[in-house]
Amino acid sequence: MTMQAPSAALALPGDITTLTGGYIYDRLLLEELRAAGRDMTLVQLPDGFPFPTDRAMTEALNALQELPADCPVIIDGLAFGALTTDGVARIKAPIVALVHHPLALESGLPEDQQRMLWQTERDNLRHAAQVLVPSPHTRAILIERYDVPADRVHVALPGIAQPKHQSITPEAHDGPPLILSVGILHPRKGHDVLIDALARLADLDWQAVIVGNPWEKGHSAALQDRINTFGLAARIRLAGRVSPEELDRLYRQAKVFALATRYEGYGIVFNEALVHGLPIVSCRTGAVPDTVPADAGLLVERDDPTAFAAAMRTLLSDSARHAAMATAARQKGASLASWADTARVAGNAIDAAARSRT
Repeated sequence: MTMQAPSAALALPGDITTLTGGYIYDRLLLEELRAAGRDMTLVQLPDGFPFPTDRAMTEALNALQELPADCPVIIDGLAFGALTTDGVARIKAPIVALVHHPLALESGLPEDQQRMLWQTERDNLRHAAQVLVPSPHTRAILIERYDVPADRVHVALPGIAQPKHQSITPEAHDGPPLILSVGILHPRKGHDVLIDALARLADLDWQAVIVGNPWEKGHSAALQDRINTFGLAARIRLAGRVSPEELDRLYRQAKVFALATRYEGYGIVFNEALVHGLPIVSCRTGAVPDTVPADAGLLVERDDPTAFAAAMRTLLSDSARHAAMATAARQKGASLASWADTARVAGNAIDAAARSRT
């Protein structure tokens, strides 16, 4: 007789339909866990994490503490790493902490905030029955720097849906070769470095589109000012949020995918580039080297627009190199895991957390 999977919950701050890699991961994971027959409840915590108001902190902890002891709960790391440790200790439900990347590794944080987030997340992880991470890189960090026991950490790689339109070459479109970048308009994504690098390629024929939600106040305007200063307003477009259909069209039309990120815990957009057969230019930071195959991408040190420009120049100018890397990208993309695979790993973590309380 097969034992029925326990009821469980997924808790995260704000709107699960928010277009960031972390929220997309959570939403698709929830859908696949339900598709696999699990009775999953969505617990929407107040927005504002990882720096919530006192009221939001109280509401979040109350919602989590109301869950019964027989209902394992996956708590998204954006909230989990910032909750008060004494409040986490009073959560009766077995906790599965979902750490996309440690909060203290977010770029641009003052040192005192980094120290506070590191200490809080480290202390909170001691109360997690199991831990989910999206990459081996994040797993290693939690084991080495946060003292999480290795046998509690499950690597649930993000899945990918194969594109409906398969093509050997970029879809024909009017105009120069398209360089595509996808990532929220936040300093960590390094769009300023990408713009500086593109300015060094003004002698070449290209157009660039940067897709991503405005995220940090004033950052979108600062990027546009940078574009205008270089006289590139006719060549670089900040597209903001686009529909899934428009994003798919851009992937199919692009010749190169470029993201000058300063840190990634995984980077779902790299998978999207691979399944579309796009050579990748990015940075040797975080989980990027483990995510982008060496034969499908050119990685440089972060915050180096000269090196980033040189890598893009190679792919724009050397057709044989580009073709070889596009083939490698497509082959890797075809072998990537599905979201059902991601949900299977998460399901194992849920079951292990449930057993920890029996």
